[in-house]
Amino acid sequence: MDTLALTMKVRSKAYQLGFDACGFSKAEPLDKEAHRLEQWLNEGRHGTMDWMERNFDKRVDPTKLVPGSKSVVSVIAGYKFEQNEIHDLQTDQPKIAKYARGRDYHKTFKSKLKKLFFHTRNLVGDINGRFFVDSASVMDKAWVDRSGLGWMGKNGNMLNKELGSWFLIGEMIIDVPFVYDTPISDHCGTCTRCIDACPTDAIYEPYKIDSKRCISYLTIELKDKIPEDQQEGLGEWMFGCDICQDVCPWNRKSKEGTFDDFKPREKVLTPPGNKWSEITPDQFDKVFEGSAVRRAKHSWFTRNAKLAEQNIEKKG
Repeated sequence: MDTLALTMKVRSKAYQLGFDACGFSKAEPLDKEAHRLEQWLNEGRHGTMDWMERNFDKRVDPTKLVPGSKSVVSVIAGYKFEQNEIHDLQTDQPKIAKYARGRDYHKTFKSKLKKLFFHTRNLVGDINGRFFVDSASVMDKAWVDRSGLGWMGKNGNMLNKELGSWFLIGEMIIDVPFVYDTPISDHCGTCTRCIDACPTDAIYEPYKIDSKRCISYLTIELKDKIPEDQQEGLGEWMFGCDICQDVCPWNRKSKEGTFDDFKPREKVLTPPGNKWSEITPDQFDKVFEGSAVRRAKHSWFTRNAKLAEQNIEKKG
C-alpha cells in the first residue's frame, strides 16, 4: 500500500473510532521545544512536578522513546457539552474542571488507540510502536502543533478552530511512514482575555505558565498545604480550573464532543451530602470511580473543597 493510501485509511479509522481529528508528523527531535522546556525547568516553573525533569532526552526526541520510530500519529477528541455549561451557571458549589466530569479520558483514549494501532498493523504488517495518553515522556502539545491539529494559545492550551481548547490528546509513535501534515498559524491575534482573567497571574507572559501559581497545579499536583496567599485565588475550583478557557473566544464557537464517556456524570456535579468537603473516603471512591478526579487523593480533594467553600461563602 502506498503512503498516501495508508495515511487516508488510518485517518479514516480514527474518525470511525470517534476521534474528531487525526494528524501525522515526522518523528524527529523537538529542538525548538527542547530549548523552551529546558529554560522553563531551570526557572523552576514546574514546581514539585519533578517527573518533568526525568527522561528529558526521550521527552524531546520520540526516536529515543520508541527506537526506530518514523511517525507520530496524533488524535484529538472534544469534551464540550451543554450539560457543563448549564452546571457552570451554579455559583453555590465548588467546581471540577470539565475534562474530569466524565469518565477518565486516559481509559477511553487508550482503548480507542489500541484499536487504531492494531488496525494499522493489519494494513501494514508487523510494526513496532507504542500509544500514549498523557503518559510517559511525550510532549503531546508539540505533536498537536506539528501535525496541524491546532496552535498554542496564550494560556498554554492548544486551540483548534472547530473544538476550541475543549479537547483531549493521544498519540501513536510507530515505525511507519505517512504523508505528514504541516503546522497551522497562530490565530490568537492581539487577544489577551485568558491572561486578563487568570486570578492568580499564572500566565506570566503570553504562552508561558508558572505552574506554581496555576489553580490546576495547586488543586491536583501540589501535595503540600496550599500557600495562604494563594488560597483565595482558587475561587470556587476544587479540582482543576477552566477560567482561561471559559473566556476564550474560540471556545464560544466550538462544537460539542462526540464521546458519551466524556459527558458529565450527575453524581460528580452534586456532593453526596451537604458539602464536598465532608465527603467520606468511601463516598469519594464511589462517586469518582473511573474518574480522573481519583488522581487527587481524598485528603487533597477535601482540602481543596474546604477552601473553595470558604471562598464561595465570602463572596456570599
